[in-house]
Amino acid sequence: MKEREMYAYEHALDTTAPAAAVWARYAAVNDWTAWDTGLLQVDLEGPFEVGTEGTMTPAGQHTVRFRIVELVTNELFTDETVVAGMTLRFIHRLTETETGTRVVHRVEITGPGAEQIGPAVTSDVPEAMAALVKLAEES
Repeated sequence: MKEREMYAYEHALDTTAPAAAVWARYAAVNDWTAWDTGLLQVDLEGPFEVGTEGTMTPAGQHTVRFRIVELVTNELFTDETVVAGMTLRFIHRLTETETGTRVVHRVEITGPGAEQIGPAVTSDVPEAMAALVKLAEES
């Protein structure tokens, strides 16, 4: 029996911004394109809470549906997309530090083809996180 294919990637960044400032950027889902240039459009179809679904259009890709599957205000949220037999989980975690906040984004992809698409899906994560943190620090 073949093992289930999985790809995982994680990037962390420290900021002087408080967790609430970063969280405000997360909660403004329709404005994710302001810090994630890999996205052309994002639309959340309801409140920023577990169970709410939406659509996102990554640059050069078809629009996909996603759902918020986990959320703890100012600490953590996870969104999940199922496409082509794969499940893509994007985990966003905030931890307060002595000087601000540690921001961690983790991507977990499971299913056939996960290892092939993983590097492309995560290639712009450091750039997007840097832009997110910059916006949070300016607010």
